[in-house]
Amino acid sequence: MIYYKTEAEIELMRESALLVSKTLAHIAGLLKPGITTLSLDKVIGEFIRDHKAEPTFLNYKGYPFNSCISVNDVVVHGFPDKNELREGDIISVDIGVYKNGFHGDHAYTFAIGEPAEDVMKLICVTKESLYKGIEKAVAGNRIGDIANAIQEHTEKKHGYGVVRELVGHGLGRSLHEDPQVPNYGRKGTGPVLREGLVLAIEPMINMGKKDVYTEEDGWTVRTVDHKPSVHFEHDVCVRKGKADVLSDYSIIEAAEQTNPNLNAKY
Repeated sequence: MIYYKTEAEIELMRESALLVSKTLAHIAGLLKPGITTLSLDKVIGEFIRDHKAEPTFLNYKGYPFNSCISVNDVVVHGFPDKNELREGDIISVDIGVYKNGFHGDHAYTFAIGEPAEDVMKLICVTKESLYKGIEKAVAGNRIGDIANAIQEHTEKKHGYGVVRELVGHGLGRSLHEDPQVPNYGRKGTGPVLREGLVLAIEPMINMGKKDVYTEEDGWTVRTVDHKPSVHFEHDVCVRKGKADVLSDYSIIEAAEQTNPNLNAKY
């Protein structure tokens, strides 16, 4: 079942999405070598509650943390822990909030210090691919048009591995709604996009092979070759002519650029 949102509902969803963006911007100001992802998760939970919302991920299907924090070869769903971040790490922070009856859910990948040049390129291309996909999120197109745009830019153009097992999704009163939004596929296939559909579009792109595995904790997903993976995600409402991006990377990017411990040169 695909749920289309009213204009009033879309504005409530924008509030939830923007709170995720603000939380990610707050975390961007704290990232540095030596900080633990567990301490970041605690800050995330407090920040969300201080803004009169709830962390969506906490206890979702048994997930035990406020956020998913995935470092280097972890694709998604990484458990925050007591390990310290190090110079050259890349870190994907994925956050969900529940406010006013609707969810916001998006992610951003940060570079600590000076990762290798090829890693920085992977970050750049993955972020570009997110916007390539968003360009196709307009009424009259199909899900396959979004998927194909992401795959063409990452796999076909740059030879990266596009994860098959994990996909984007519809978003609304539930965290995961129909339709699924893969990052690979053929143009002109899948459900038709109509105004009022809100999607979480989220390329998960590996430097090496596309294949992944899940650790014994039942959540943490890693690349099989242990090469880095990058994850970006925006909340997007389908409109005529041009997609309406409900989340806001500009405040995250501003915090990223003013933190001397982060590399935003890509």
